[in-house]
Amino acid sequence: MKVLHVIPSLSPKLGGPTHVVLNLVKALVKRGVEAEVATTNDDGADLLDVPLYQRTEYQDIPVWFLPRFSPPLKEFIFSSAITTWMWKNVRNYDVLDNHYLFSYAPTLAGFVARRQRIPYTVRTMGQLTPWALAQSRIKKQIYSTLIEHNTLTKAAAIHCTAKDESVDVRRFGIETPTATIPLGVDSPIAQPDAKPRLCSKYKISESRFVVLFLSRLHYKKRPDLLLQSVHQLVQNGKDLHLLMAGTGDENYISELQSLTKKLQLGNRVTFTGFVQGTDKDLLLQGSDVFVLPSFSENFGIAVAEALAAGLPVITTPGVQISPEITAAHAGLVVDGDKEQVSQAIQSLIDNPKLRQDLSRSGKQLAQQRYSWDAIAKQLAEVYKLIIQHRRLPHDVLF
Repeated sequence: MKVLHVIPSLSPKLGGPTHVVLNLVKALVKRGVEAEVATTNDDGADLLDVPLYQRTEYQDIPVWFLPRFSPPLKEFIFSSAITTWMWKNVRNYDVLDNHYLFSYAPTLAGFVARRQRIPYTVRTMGQLTPWALAQSRIKKQIYSTLIEHNTLTKAAAIHCTAKDESVDVRRFGIETPTATIPLGVDSPIAQPDAKPRLCSKYKISESRFVVLFLSRLHYKKRPDLLLQSVHQLVQNGKDLHLLMAGTGDENYISELQSLTKKLQLGNRVTFTGFVQGTDKDLLLQGSDVFVLPSFSENFGIAVAEALAAGLPVITTPGVQISPEITAAHAGLVVDGDKEQVSQAIQSLIDNPKLRQDLSRSGKQLAQQRYSWDAIAKQLAEVYKLIIQHRRLPHDVLF
């Protein structure tokens, strides 16, 4: 079974989407699936320093990188080279797995696959939530009418990562069968004495309660709301420190830094920049609570990583695994306003036992639901059904 994953970019700056594709393909390869990736050399405003026009091993998985048209057209990421490559090579695969909507490479892949009678799946990645569709609404309505509705309707299956995402698909008017399979997270490497080491690294008093935001710095994820919530808690006499871990648009980061200064939180907020590996594990194991107050997340990979590390989480209903978190008593799900986020953080500051209970339940949920190996096995089963029937015969929920 030979499967091609198509994604506009593998830039580390994209955060979750890149992390997911790399780990998903790696897990599929371990299970004996001949999985490869076709993408561009996009790296935001820059270009990845990678070999082009050849199959190369990139972070332990086989990838075909094609040159991106410069300058980038935001998320659309046009590439004439990938057009030529697709027409020549798509016929060599049994299934295509396309990641993203409203972007050139996966849209093209679906079109070519239909012409060459190769079945394909689509992972919508939260782009059909009401909030996401409201962004650049007119452009998306036109694009959907002309292109994307047909892409989704003629797909062999739509890969959803949470029940709410499959609801969004139906709300969009698509009746294509869905395969609801969660995403996975890496098991963290244990970091002894994590809290003292974290505080030493970032020059924080060990007595302070450490709040972690670990995600792309983007207005959708509402780091500004978290800053305002922390300010309110400090005004109420709480001794805490916020670690803002992640990268994003430079102008938006400057806005967040200006807000930090305006709120007089300069000595209580640290912008760490992009983190990975043991530095990331240290953040997840040394902090006291993880907060992601997003407007919208199709899954919330950073939330799942915090659960796996045993870090209590606070998130919002817009994160589509929030019903699973609530059902498992693995975190606090609150409305995305300053008062409720502040109250949730305060409840964890004041109640160590609650933190312990959430930590234990969060680890259990991650171990039971978010294993990359189990997810690769489930997805391989979906691929086999598609190859056998040319289309997923019915909705599948794992």
